Amino acid sequence: MSSPSPEDITGHLILVTGAGSGIGRAIASLLLTRGAVVAACDKNLEALDEFKAQSQSPNLHIYGIDFLSEESINDCVKKVENDLGGIHGGINCVGILGENGSKAEDVDIANFDLVYQINLRGALIFTKALLKGMSDRGYGRILHLASISGKDGNPLLVSYSATKAGLIGMVKSIGKEYATSGVTVNAMAPALIETPILEGFSDSTLAFLKSKIPMNRFGTVSEVALLAAWIISPACSFTTGFTFDLSGGRAVY
Repeated sequence: MSSPSPEDITGHLILVTGAGSGIGRAIASLLLTRGAVVAACDKNLEALDEFKAQSQSPNLHIYGIDFLSEESINDCVKKVENDLGGIHGGINCVGILGENGSKAEDVDIANFDLVYQINLRGALIFTKALLKGMSDRGYGRILHLASISGKDGNPLLVSYSATKAGLIGMVKSIGKEYATSGVTVNAMAPALIETPILEGFSDSTLAFLKSKIPMNRFGTVSEVALLAAWIISPACSFTTGFTFDLSGGRAVY
């Protein structure tokens, strides 16, 4: 009898945040087709209910989560573990763009604080909530959706770029801390992906960002999901603290 492929995630419990729409939903949907048990988490419970009804998969379980609340994040992870068992992988797709189009001197600090709380603070709390159980079991995969903005820094996107850069730094640090534990902690840095978040950009900013992509197009949620599925599989066993590029050739480092 042949051994299962290292990419096989059949029966693995994967928690996906931001799963109500966009990238998170595309990832959750693909994981279900690969045989994973998916805990789809989002603040938008209506979107989760619609996802559950559309999917009709017995392996899809939905939970509410609010990345502004430490209690909500911790309670969500605990509830998933109590209901479904040990979590094999956690994929964080929660993030907001915040206000954009303003120079740094005009950045609204209250809005910056909000972007920081969701994009970076919430990501750390989520990671903390997963780490002990995973390290105690000797296996785990954590993946954060960062951004090319966090690698390159985009003008007129100060809050978003800064928090995504912080997320990448966090992944580097934690990945090294847990490198011998069996738990990998990685990030992905997409360029712009065709999701509703594009509606938050001005036309001029969209045109500028597209011009930076050598492939001259935006990415698709399917392309993000396919890479994510490999990163959180047993096959990705010798990479941690790393940020995977998904930028159509914009970043080659």
